[in-house]
Amino acid sequence: MSPEFSDVRRALLEKILRGEVALRPPAENVSIPRRDAHEPVPLSFSQEQVWMHAQMVPDVPLYNEPVTIHYSGDLDVAAFEYSFNEILRRHEAWRTCFTIVDGEPRQEVKSEITVALPVIDLRALPSDKREAAAIAIATRDAQEPLDLSRAPLFRTRLMRLADHEYRLYLALSHIIFDGVAIYRVFVPELAALYKARVDRRDSPLAELQVQYPDYSLWQRRARPANDVGRHLAYWRKQLGHNLPVLNLPTDHPRPMLQTFRGSMYPFELSHRLTEQVRSLARSHGVTLFQTLLAAFTALLARYSGQDDFPIGSVTAGRDRPELKAMLGYFLNTVVLRTDVKNDPRFSELMIRVRNLTLDVLEHDTVPFGQLLHDLNVPRDLSRNPLFQVMFSLEPPMLEFAPGWRLTQMDVDTGATKYDLYLELDERQDEILARFHYSTDLFDYSTMVRMGEQWMRLVEEAAADPEQRVSQLPILSGPETTEIVIGWNRTETSPSVETKSAQEAFDEQCERTPNAVAIREGAKYFTYRQLQDRSNRLASYLQKLGAAPETRVALCIDRSLDLYVAMLGILRTGAAYVPLDPAYPPDRIAAMLHDSDPVLMVTQHKLRSNAPMHRINTVAIDADWHIVSAEDASESVPETSANDRLYVLYTSGSSGRPKGVEGTHRGAMNRMEWMWERYPYQEGEVCCQKTNV
Repeated sequence: MSPEFSDVRRALLEKILRGEVALRPPAENVSIPRRDAHEPVPLSFSQEQVWMHAQMVPDVPLYNEPVTIHYSGDLDVAAFEYSFNEILRRHEAWRTCFTIVDGEPRQEVKSEITVALPVIDLRALPSDKREAAAIAIATRDAQEPLDLSRAPLFRTRLMRLADHEYRLYLALSHIIFDGVAIYRVFVPELAALYKARVDRRDSPLAELQVQYPDYSLWQRRARPANDVGRHLAYWRKQLGHNLPVLNLPTDHPRPMLQTFRGSMYPFELSHRLTEQVRSLARSHGVTLFQTLLAAFTALLARYSGQDDFPIGSVTAGRDRPELKAMLGYFLNTVVLRTDVKNDPRFSELMIRVRNLTLDVLEHDTVPFGQLLHDLNVPRDLSRNPLFQVMFSLEPPMLEFAPGWRLTQMDVDTGATKYDLYLELDERQDEILARFHYSTDLFDYSTMVRMGEQWMRLVEEAAADPEQRVSQLPILSGPETTEIVIGWNRTETSPSVETKSAQEAFDEQCERTPNAVAIREGAKYFTYRQLQDRSNRLASYLQKLGAAPETRVALCIDRSLDLYVAMLGILRTGAAYVPLDPAYPPDRIAAMLHDSDPVLMVTQHKLRSNAPMHRINTVAIDADWHIVSAEDASESVPETSANDRLYVLYTSGSSGRPKGVEGTHRGAMNRMEWMWERYPYQEGEVCCQKTNV
C-alpha cells in the first residue's frame, strides 16, 4: 500500500468515524420528508435509550451535560440574547419536551420558547475569586436534574468575569444535543447570528428543510426488517456468547445497587504528545480514534489482567446530508469487544482495533435498546449491561470566529453513567481529556494516577510501537523504584532471631506469670498455668516418642486445650502438623500418610473418627492428666531458630496437598513484625483467628 493511498484511506476513516461520510449509502437515496403537523412524534431510537435510563434515576442528573461558551470582547447582550432565541426558533429539538401519550413517550414541540439572559456580573469580586464563583453557580445548575416533561431542557447563565470576558454556562439534557450539535452547529450559528445582528444584517443562515422530529418519524419507518436482521446476526455472534465482564481493581467494594454517583478528573495531552500520536496513526494507516482506543485498551488489559473485554463507545449517527446542520441527539451506543490475546505488539493492536471499529460501523444501525432486548441481557443492578467502561473522541472543533471559544471540562455534574468513561476532545494543538468515574468505586487519586499512566503508555507506544502490550512502561521512575525496591525492603534484624517459640513464651511467663495469656469465654489460663500444663503434656508426649526431628499431628477444636497442645508439642522439640477436625476424612488420611507423625494429640470425642484409629493418639482432655507437675520432665530439648515448628498443608486446589515446613525463625520474624506494626499496650487483647 502506497503512503498516498494509506493517507487517503485514513482520512476517509476519520470522516466515517465523525459521521461526515456514510459507510453505507442512504437507503434508496430517499430524502427525509416533513411530517404532518398533527401526527404524534415518537422518540428517536437514540432518545429512547436516554429517556428510559433517565426514568430509572429521576433524582440523579445522569444526562445533564455542562457546556461553556466563552466570549472575549465588548458583548452586546441584547444581540446575544436575540441570537440565542433565534437558534431556539430555528431548531425544534431545543423546544422539545417528552410526555406520555397512550402509555408511550412522545416528543412535544413547543411552538415558541424565549429565554432571557440577564448578566451576572462578578467584577465586584477579587479577580482571583471570579472563576471559582462562576463555576460554583454553573455547578449548582448542572447538578439539579432536568424534568424531561418540561421545556426547555436546558438552563442558562450569562456571566461577566471581566470588562471584556463573558461566559454562557449551559446545562443541557443530552437527549436534545450531542458533540457535533454543539461544535458544528450551535456555536457557529450563535457566532454568525450575533455578528449579523450587531452589524444590523439579516440572518445569514438558511432555514432547515427538516427538523429533528421529522427525522425521528422517518427513522422509525425506514428500517427494512431484513436489514436489521442482518446486523443483529453480527451482534449475536460478537456479543451473545460468553461476553466477559471487565473487572478493574477498585478502591472500594462495588455496591449491590448502582447509585451513579460520580465525579470528573480533567487532564490534557500536551502538544508534543498529541503530534506524536497523530504521527503514529498516520504511519500505520489508522485513525486518531483507533490509536487512542488501542492505548486505552492496552491500559485496561494491564490493569485487569484480561485479554478479552468489552468497551462502550458511540457512533456519530449523522450519515445523511439533512442531519449535518441540525441540533439534536444522534449518537448510537456500540460495544467494542476488544482482543488483546497473545500479547500483541502495539502496532498489531492498532490494526486489530481498526478492523474492529470498521466492523462495528458496518453494523451500528441497530439501536442499543434493541440490542439489549434481542440479546436478552441479564440485569445486574450493580453495573451497566454489556459494558462498564466507555471511550469516546469528540469530533475536531472547527475554527470559531475571533473571540469565541468552547469548553466542556470545567463543570462537574456529580454523576456518571458508567464505572469509568474516558472522554477525549481533539483540538488543534492538544487533546483534552477527562475521566468520568464512579465515586462508589474509585478515589480521585486513582484517576490522577490512571491518567498519568495512560499518557505514559501512549508516549511509549508512539516512541516504539513494536513493543508488546505487556512491555509498555506505565510507571514513572519513582513509582518503579518504590514498587521494585521500596516495597521489597523486607530485611530485618529481629531481636528474637535466635529464640524458639517456646523460649520466647517462657521469657514472657517470667515477666508476667499471673497475667491472662489466653481466654475462651469465661475460662482462661494465665501464663504460669499455660506453662505448667504444656510442661506436663510435653513430659507425657516424650514418653510416647515425641522428640526433635519428629512430627506430632494436632487435631483439636479451637479451645484453650488447642494452645496447651501446641506449646506442649513444641517443648518436646517436635513440630506439629495441624489437622482441622472439619476436614474430610480422606484429606486427613492423606495428610497423616504424607507427614508420618509419631503420634496424634486430639480430643476424646474425635478419637473414633476415621482414620485416626490407625495412629497412636493422646486425648488432651483425658489421658495425660495423670502426669503431675512434680513428675513433669525438666529435660527440655534445645531447639534452634532453624528447627521446624510446624508443617502446614496447601489446599490441594492445583493437585495433591503439599506439606510446607515452617521454622521457628520464620514464625518469630512474623511475630516481631506484628509487634512492631501493631504495638500492643498492657491490658489490650487480640482475637486469635489466624490459621493454627
